[in-house]
Amino acid sequence: AGKPKIVATVATMRKLLTILNAIIRDGRPWQNA
Repeated sequence: AGKPKIVATVATMRKLLTILNAIIRDGRPWQNA
């Protein structure tokens, strides 16, 4: 039960935030590994 779409969206946003935080912390521009 619940709203799978919202859960998936939040999970994706959290992943992106983690990546962005790592980039800011490392002081690197975006690079596609």
